Order: sequence, then structure tokens, then C-alpha cells
Amino acid sequence: MSQINRNRFRQQERKRAKKAKRMQSGGMYERDWDQEYQTQLARNEHKDRMERQKARRGVDQSARNNGGDDNNNGVADAREGKDIAHNKPLRSGGTNKDGYTIASRSKNRSNNGQRPNKTRTT
Repeated sequence: MSQINRNRFRQQERKRAKKAKRMQSGGMYERDWDQEYQTQLARNEHKDRMERQKARRGVDQSARNNGGDDNNNGVADAREGKDIAHNKPLRSGGTNKDGYTIASRSKNRSNNGQRPNKTRTT
């Protein structure tokens, strides 16, 4: 067996061993959830995530109370497939008290925290 073929064979064996190990652990590598949570706290992301969840839950709750959830899946029909767009971005110190709206995912994530320009009428 030539050196090139031997190296190729070893690479294939390593891939097979790696795949077998992954399949034994349930198909994915084990994640350290505690580590991820601690990282989130260290980056001060936890508070913003809680604000986002409160906003989503508030919209969904008002829809359930006012008949805005026709398919009874617990998500407001107006919010399905959309994001909650905060008027003042959470990363800029905004909260739910500053207000929020329902916006498409692409619109909310592409505006990069910028407010839309008001059009001038002359």
C-alpha cells in the first residue's frame, strides 16, 4: 500500500470513529448547558432575553383573551412567523416600557437597531 493510500485510509478510519462516537452519544455532541448559561450571564444577555420573552408572552396572552388565536396553538395569529420589534433596542438600554411592535423577522433583523427615516413632505 502506498503512502498516499495509507494516509487516505487513516483519514477515513478517523471519520468513521468520530461518527460512531457521535452516534453513541445520541447523535450530537454533549453540550455544557451550565457553561452556556454562565457565559450568557457574563455577557449580560440574560436580562435582555427575559425582556424579549415577557414581550412575546404579553402579546400571546392578549391574543388569547381577545380571540386573536384562532388555531389555539398559544401563539397570537398576528405574531406567527414574526418578531417583537422593540422601539428602543434592548442592546441600547430599551425595555418593554419603551414600547414594541410586531414586525417581520427580515425587517426587524435588517434594520440593525435603526429607526426608519421619516419622509419629508414639502
